[in-house]
Amino acid sequence: MTNQIRVLPLGGLGEIGKNMMLIDYQGQGIIIDTGIMFPEGDMLGIDYIIPDFQYIIDEVEAKKLEILAIIITHGHEDHTGAIGHVLDHIDAPVYATRLTAGLLEFKLRRAKHTDHPLNVFEAGAVLEFGPFTVEPFHVCHSIPDSVGLGITTPVGLLVHTADFKIDHTPVDGWPPDFAKLAEFSKRGVLALLSDSTNADQAGWTPSETVVDEAFDHVFRDTKGRIIVATFASLVSRVQQVATVTQRYGRKMAVAGRSMSEYIKVATKLEYLHLPDDLIVSVEQANKMKPSKVVIMATGSQGEPSAVLGRLAWGSHRQLEVQPGDTVIMSAHPIPGNEELVHRTMNKLIQRGANVISDPFAPVHVSGHAAQEELKLMIHMLRPKFFVPVHGELRHLHAHSRLAQQIGIPADNIAVVENGTQVFFTADEMTVGERVPGGYVFVDGAGVGDIGPIVMRDRELLARNGFVIAVVLLDGETGELWDTPEIISRGFVYIREAADLIEMAEERIEEVVGTHAGKNLAKAIEDALSKMFFNETRRRPMVFALVREV
Repeated sequence: MTNQIRVLPLGGLGEIGKNMMLIDYQGQGIIIDTGIMFPEGDMLGIDYIIPDFQYIIDEVEAKKLEILAIIITHGHEDHTGAIGHVLDHIDAPVYATRLTAGLLEFKLRRAKHTDHPLNVFEAGAVLEFGPFTVEPFHVCHSIPDSVGLGITTPVGLLVHTADFKIDHTPVDGWPPDFAKLAEFSKRGVLALLSDSTNADQAGWTPSETVVDEAFDHVFRDTKGRIIVATFASLVSRVQQVATVTQRYGRKMAVAGRSMSEYIKVATKLEYLHLPDDLIVSVEQANKMKPSKVVIMATGSQGEPSAVLGRLAWGSHRQLEVQPGDTVIMSAHPIPGNEELVHRTMNKLIQRGANVISDPFAPVHVSGHAAQEELKLMIHMLRPKFFVPVHGELRHLHAHSRLAQQIGIPADNIAVVENGTQVFFTADEMTVGERVPGGYVFVDGAGVGDIGPIVMRDRELLARNGFVIAVVLLDGETGELWDTPEIISRGFVYIREAADLIEMAEERIEEVVGTHAGKNLAKAIEDALSKMFFNETRRRPMVFALVREV
């Protein structure tokens, strides 16, 4: 059947982050968002993760698919961070609201795509892309200028909420566009694709104004230096901190390159309103009285390389935690990051800081809708079919149960994960075959060259270390030329393991004396591995380098 819409999520379904989705009609498609995901604790050495969009590349190269546009719903990293990687392979114009476009310019510049078409639209605009009419509508989230998308297709109207919450008193004074949602409902919504991040949270997500009161209380009672850690792209939170900083006669320093860039862009576009004399450099802040300083910092997710992580471990070149500092964690841990965040908080406390987080004071509220808001969205739009998006599998299933509670039949709901194709006609929804939609690891300049085998090797090295045996043989007799050299890292400390090293040398001599095959190095590795396990119950990676002299 050709008269159908194909929806293909490549990120964000079954996980938190790297949001990316293709909507396709008869070989013409639009991409919604190009996000990244931050690595989990066991993804050693990985900088970040991008969606696996090789399937789209293959279809484009085979002339089966034409990408008409890439539409970015808002400026957070989990929706924008992979834009450079996508444009390396897919040549399509990018569309975004004014603030989001300003933040994208910074990313395109770093990715060397400065000349790529970047088109700015406003919420309420009407965009035409081949068979699609896209109507972006304003939603409240934890960054200004966020939009959801109404997508009119030849088979019906799809509504993609993007990330949203229903906030009647947002920081920027711009509530959700209820009128547009009502208009969509009157037209008839074929399918709703709705944010599921907080589908397991009862009630309503608090308004951003709650944070204002919490900040005022903390600033009023704090005599020392204040460090506020949050996401670099959380522009609304920066404005809240700036307002209370000025109220209590302090100056604000910004630590973190990405946050500094975001603040510059948001200020230039007038989404941030900061007095000229409010911002000082980190160097100036270090010379001021602690009671006059506020520092905005990245690293709210415990990332070791971010500012807060380096402060916690004492490795920041310009700043260090002082007894009496108050650190405000103005962000919730992304699922999977809890251990990193808690470890960072503990190290900060060890260094004398007072750490304040959401359980103790409402210094952060989520930008995502809780259960009552999710039900209200479904009620307002009354879709025929429903696909929960943006969340781990438990969130998607929780959202599905909510939809069923308010009248959507289970047969009209598709709970799917990345790579699963969903097809819509005017009357039917069909879940199709799954295509590759997993992780692509970015490690330094390498993209996609780190796979499961390398990750497993890194895990083994981290757990048990390695041993290298350097064996020199007499080229004429085949006997040992000299005592083997044993090098160990992460397994044992050579100087304190003399007996074990001596046993390893003797075992190598035995193997050299008895081995008749060609692969002597492999035989030495196997023998040492068995011996080390028998003696220590650990399995280091063992390498043997055999050379003739």
